[in-house]
Amino acid sequence: MFLLPGRGPDVRNVTVPFKYLRRYNDQNPKLTAPLALAFAVLCTGTSSADVGSEDWGKTWNARGSSYEQSFDRSIGRKLESQPAKGYPTLSKSNIAPLQATIKHYHAIVVRGGWKPLPMMKLRAGVRHHAVVVLRRRLELTRDLQAGSGYSKLYGYYLTEAVKRYQHRNGLTPTGVVNKPTIMALNVSAKVRLNQLKTNLARLRTLTRSAAKKYVMVNIPAAQIEAVQSDQVVSRHAAVVGKVDRRTPILRSKIHQINFNPYWHIPQSIVRKDLVPKAKMYARRGKDILSEYRIDAYSGNRKLDPRKINWNSSAVYGYAYRQQPWKDNSMGFVKINFHNAHSVYMHDTPSKSLFSRNFRAHSSGCVRVQNVKQLVSWLLEANGGWDVGKVTQMKQTGVRKDVGLNRRVPVYFVYVTAWATKDGTVNFRRDLYGRDRVGATASAY
Repeated sequence: MFLLPGRGPDVRNVTVPFKYLRRYNDQNPKLTAPLALAFAVLCTGTSSADVGSEDWGKTWNARGSSYEQSFDRSIGRKLESQPAKGYPTLSKSNIAPLQATIKHYHAIVVRGGWKPLPMMKLRAGVRHHAVVVLRRRLELTRDLQAGSGYSKLYGYYLTEAVKRYQHRNGLTPTGVVNKPTIMALNVSAKVRLNQLKTNLARLRTLTRSAAKKYVMVNIPAAQIEAVQSDQVVSRHAAVVGKVDRRTPILRSKIHQINFNPYWHIPQSIVRKDLVPKAKMYARRGKDILSEYRIDAYSGNRKLDPRKINWNSSAVYGYAYRQQPWKDNSMGFVKINFHNAHSVYMHDTPSKSLFSRNFRAHSSGCVRVQNVKQLVSWLLEANGGWDVGKVTQMKQTGVRKDVGLNRRVPVYFVYVTAWATKDGTVNFRRDLYGRDRVGATASAY
């Protein structure tokens, strides 16, 4: 037997024998995506696997479908690496919606908050008492229309509500309640209320000083906004600093673009990454400097990599510079702005990280998805720098430093909760624990 979606609430779905489903599909070429997916899953006799999910053993009782796994991952990659423009985070028009949200969450807390979901996977077609808990949870945060019923069936409308929740919480909107989604749902109403209040104070300060044209890096969201006249010109996925190598909060002005740059390797990376890896290479009879086209200097003297003793303390005092090439850690372009932390924004040869939902993988600098679009926008005042010309610089490999005729403010901010004028309430992981609300807000 199989459930065809009805037009009303989930409880009105129509049960039909499975043998008629293929005929239904043939006669309805505009079959909805959820039903088409479910049909494919039934045909293979398997169940779904989630984007980037771990094997959590018998807890999930999932057999895994290669069809649905590829379906979910392709959606995830696209949504993560090609984010919609949306509304600017640092907009004065967000203050009033955020204040209204605080009142709403305060009322939820006064009424006792929400019940936690059990740690079990839920998806379309599942029938379980946990689905009722999920319904009540999503009604409270207005992701699902109030009074949706007490059905234990996880149907189409609930799937769409879960997608809405996932999208505004920075999770890939698959409609499947997986481990990260449950952990986000189970952050208490009191914690969320405290985050909203904390971020209201942050946003009041940030919005007062935001320029007309600027670049914003929201660290916990791992996203970049290019904003002009309170409109998002482009939004970019970012890779930000690991928890133990944090991207700093700062404000500065972008003053220079370096095409096909050298990478002067910071001492922190020399100690934590380069030297330990060089020792490993040396034990295997390999030369890491030649492998990665890195030059080592003692003062102004370039060293012979074959004569470097990686077990000596002297290696920590050398300067290291990676040459411009296709696998240079800066990619083909670096965005410079003065700051006390020696961080910058740049391209990267490792594009796969942009398609992941969790993107805290750098040593503090910020990697930029679709950097060509951002660079051409930054160079607007210079004239003649469109995406085509920026792309040409990558193709030629020519070293060139270009100063901006008009410097563009850049803000590295830490915003984990905000609302926009369309009524959407957004939360992100408290990546570095700056909200001081406990580990649950950063654990997913």
